[in-house]
Amino acid sequence: MKDTIDSPINQTLTALDKYVLLGKSGLRVSPLSLGTMTFGEEWGFGNNKEACKKIFDTYHERGGNFYDTANIYTNGDSERFLGEYMADKRSECVIATKYSINPSTTEAIAGRFNRPNPNAGGNHRKNMVESLDASLKRLGTGYVDILYVHLWEYRTPIQEVMRALDDVVRAGKALYVAVSDTPSWVVSSANTMADLRSLTPFIGFQTRYNLLNRSLESDIQPMCADMGLGIIPWSILAEGFLSGKHSKEKRDSSSKRQGFVKGHFKDDKNWQILDEVKAIAKECNRTPAQVAVNWMLQKPGITSPLVGARTLEQLEDNLGALEFTLSEAQMARLDLVSNPKEWPFPQDVVRNLERFTGLGLEIEMPRQFHALQKLRTSKI
Repeated sequence: MKDTIDSPINQTLTALDKYVLLGKSGLRVSPLSLGTMTFGEEWGFGNNKEACKKIFDTYHERGGNFYDTANIYTNGDSERFLGEYMADKRSECVIATKYSINPSTTEAIAGRFNRPNPNAGGNHRKNMVESLDASLKRLGTGYVDILYVHLWEYRTPIQEVMRALDDVVRAGKALYVAVSDTPSWVVSSANTMADLRSLTPFIGFQTRYNLLNRSLESDIQPMCADMGLGIIPWSILAEGFLSGKHSKEKRDSSSKRQGFVKGHFKDDKNWQILDEVKAIAKECNRTPAQVAVNWMLQKPGITSPLVGARTLEQLEDNLGALEFTLSEAQMARLDLVSNPKEWPFPQDVVRNLERFTGLGLEIEMPRQFHALQKLRTSKI
């Protein structure tokens, strides 16, 4: 049944210029972040400088201020393009870049087999300093707002990483630090250490999250709530699968990221999820992509999902996710169809906590966190 005219569907969820605080910081960011991995054509699925400039300008003109890049994206073109676009508006932009991945690996993929530098990758101090300096040159700025540890490589001690990140902040080359694609035990250990030693803590966590992959909810999400980290999801449309351009009968072969999305074709449950997304999109007179993003924006702890638009039309479509609000019934339908078949231990036990420990028990931390989120996401 379609919702009535007074339903939440007709209520604006938020706006690009309704800024929210990122984690335990005073940094104001837009509720949707602009990912720039598509800035440049070096990797085969991005776009040229002129087209990307239109994407940047549109996002900025709507009030967007949160830009995400990395030292390796499109072999440096992403940072170079972004640096040119923001040159006359630097103070208005919140720029996040990353280090960890060795650029020589992406150079090899591009067919340029230069002599590999073993210390040009990893989370250690040498790579952090040299990678950030190179990023600052490409960006044409003296500092980045956020420096991410791009991923955890299980070699560099946590103590070295956190002390080196603190030195970078004290030097003024980065204002805040965050982390991406890292086990929750590492992040909690790192921030506990930072707290005890008065070092700079992580304020944000970037990770994969979408209707096809809700593993975030089993461990990472409660960790972020406890540690006060804002969550910045990537792959929010599951490599384009949730955009609605694919169907079980007809799969769009024009996609420039066909190799990334085709892995989702194999699981029948993914098609069931997509069918429900399309059904709700029809009810709301919205696109499947907008429904998928709106669902995510309403999930606990989500601060600013990453929009990775290759074209201006894709950006416009994604921004439309802010203009309506899925009802509780629609959210429940999406939760039900996308609910994982099983959760890992011990999360599977925790999900039955009430049965094991007594009726009426409520876990205090999430309730407190939701109240804090409501306060911190009010219009600034």
